[in-house]
Amino acid sequence: MCPIIFPSRSKRDTYIEFVPFVVLLFLALVATTQARPQFSQLKNAAASILRFTNDLDPTGAFEYHVEQSDGTRQDAKGAIKNAGTDDEALVVQGSYSYVGDDGKTYEVKYTADEEGYHPAGEHLPPSAGVNKLGIPSAAVASLAGGGLG
Repeated sequence: MCPIIFPSRSKRDTYIEFVPFVVLLFLALVATTQARPQFSQLKNAAASILRFTNDLDPTGAFEYHVEQSDGTRQDAKGAIKNAGTDDEALVVQGSYSYVGDDGKTYEVKYTADEEGYHPAGEHLPPSAGVNKLGIPSAAVASLAGGGLG
């Protein structure tokens, strides 16, 4: 039987094979630290609910209020309009507010009905309150199944 002789490895060979592993490990650690959630994203995750009320009427009307420890607030009140008819629609009035990254409190008041969503707030651009988008009548007829024209 002949003994198997393995070639001896020098320290230099071992070092050359070890360096890519260390570099890869270092890059993985850097990627992990950069991928972690930033503090600004975590501050809202830690908010607790200070107040919550929810009322639901058998007719479909509802009202709710939510207030959180981070200053976020939501209020909404809704009801069914023209119940039981072809023009039945849910009408909602509400508001929400939050504290921005700049420390200011931003508030949006809105209504939502058969005509769409209508927000209002000092920080919103004027186009946010546009009621109609100006869809051509031919396109509306096509979407409704009436053809083009």
